[in-house]
Amino acid sequence: QFLQVESGGGLVQEGDSLRLSCATSGRTFGPYITGWFRQAPGKEREFVAAVAWSGGDTMYADSVKGRFTISKDNTNNTVYLQMNSLKPEDTAVYYCAVTTGRLSIATRITRAYSHWGQGTQVTVSS
Repeated sequence: QFLQVESGGGLVQEGDSLRLSCATSGRTFGPYITGWFRQAPGKEREFVAAVAWSGGDTMYADSVKGRFTISKDNTNNTVYLQMNSLKPEDTAVYYCAVTTGRLSIATRITRAYSHWGQGTQVTVSS
């Protein structure tokens, strides 16, 4: 089993940066994928980025490519989402989720993930 705890959200201005953290406990051996998703009010939850268990392979949504960077520290089993050049449309609750397996087309699909954190709010003001 996996247990994720997200942190790092907050209120920032357009153009600012934030770093989200997802600390995973429980099972630590792979292969598994850690993904970040977000959900804005009135919208469906959407894929943001994902990283493979090893930390070597990553995947991004087109809307964040070039602005967000996902990384993994295997010494403390924590995944980070560095968010730069934030825009008001990035405002959402950000969730960390884990699923077993390797990066694939299914990595972008919400229902592919079985273990979810509680979420952290990110608000970007214009």
